[in-house]
Amino acid sequence: MRILSRVVQSALCQTQKDSSRRHFWGWLNAVFNSVDHERIKTIGPDRAAAEWLLRCGAKVRFQGFDRWHHDYNGLPTGPLGRYKIQGIDATDACIMFKGFDYLDGLEHLEEMKFNKSMYIEDACLERLSSIENLQKSLFSMEVVSCGNVTDKGLITLHKLKKLEYLYLSDLPGISDKQTTVQRLQTALPSLEIVLDLD
Repeated sequence: MRILSRVVQSALCQTQKDSSRRHFWGWLNAVFNSVDHERIKTIGPDRAAAEWLLRCGAKVRFQGFDRWHHDYNGLPTGPLGRYKIQGIDATDACIMFKGFDYLDGLEHLEEMKFNKSMYIEDACLERLSSIENLQKSLFSMEVVSCGNVTDKGLITLHKLKKLEYLYLSDLPGISDKQTTVQRLQTALPSLEIVLDLD
């Protein structure tokens, strides 16, 4: 009986530690996603967005460059406004809705990848689709293994008028893929949608 009690106590302690760790990381991710509007004004939207994205584990590609930047301390320096974000790869990143205000001032963003981005949900796609600059610039997008994305969020992508390529894979929240794809295709006739949802 005592051995069983020790086993139960040990399991409870481990559960509490795991819960504390999850709470800590959730809190830290929320801090990383806090928007600093003064910083945006001071250094410009592209630099501020790059700092936010790299802090959260994403990568950025600047206009005129082939390589992806992933090291926060390795961000290029130079005159403010020189480096414009052209691509964002949020694979395994902790970006969340709270930080999406950083995307407002981006005028050259063409490519966006959400792959195993655990905090990406319908509200994030809705917010992304409502940003005027992105409606005019974003033409390639991937949404892969984002368990909180549903048909509702994907349908909002119809506002991205320049979108030419959309890759969708491993999205368990999609319940009516045929209707969703049809609605997107009707709104954006030149959009190529590649599905891997089975």
